Amino acid sequence: MTDKMREKLEFEYEFTAQGCKYIAGVDEVGRGPLAGPVVCCAVIMPLGEEDIIEGVDDSKKVSEKKRKTLAAEIEKRAIAYKICQIEAEEIDEINILEATKKCMKECIEGLSVPPDVVLIDALEIRTAYKTVGIIKGDSKSYSIGAASILAKVYRDNLMEQYDELYPAYGFKKNKGYGTKVHIDAIKEVGPCPLHRKTFIKNFSASEEKI
Repeated sequence: MTDKMREKLEFEYEFTAQGCKYIAGVDEVGRGPLAGPVVCCAVIMPLGEEDIIEGVDDSKKVSEKKRKTLAAEIEKRAIAYKICQIEAEEIDEINILEATKKCMKECIEGLSVPPDVVLIDALEIRTAYKTVGIIKGDSKSYSIGAASILAKVYRDNLMEQYDELYPAYGFKKNKGYGTKVHIDAIKEVGPCPLHRKTFIKNFSASEEKI
């Protein structure tokens, strides 16, 4: 195991030293886009030295090709994992922060193996389990990094499928984020059912102030 990977396991090993067996990592992807769901993942990985997957990191730091390879390996080795999503309509109703928290909680509660402790990127969620919020956890924790990769690959695949339904917006490339092509398409043809109305409204308001 490389020194870099050993560093990413410090939180996990701190809790295994306390007798915890199942440690879940939780992360989200898609808080910022103008369209599509927010997606969260909770995953419990085996933590024996022979089980560690080299290269697991914050999904944003890993190339698309490598993410897909890592995601397949994570799914194969995981003790348990759960991916959930909250759609644009509900994000508009309860706001993105509450939607993210709800989504994370659903993932944690949906795990087939109850965790002894839950490591969460940045946020703190009230659950039936002990939870620990870690700032920049997707970079610092192996388990959270694994969750970030599964969530990212899942959501990217989803947005590529949506691109076939709504080709005007360039979802295959922008994954729902506010690129020029995406924004120009909204101005030209209007939003589709995947768009977060509150995000578009706020985006338009900020554009007017510039």
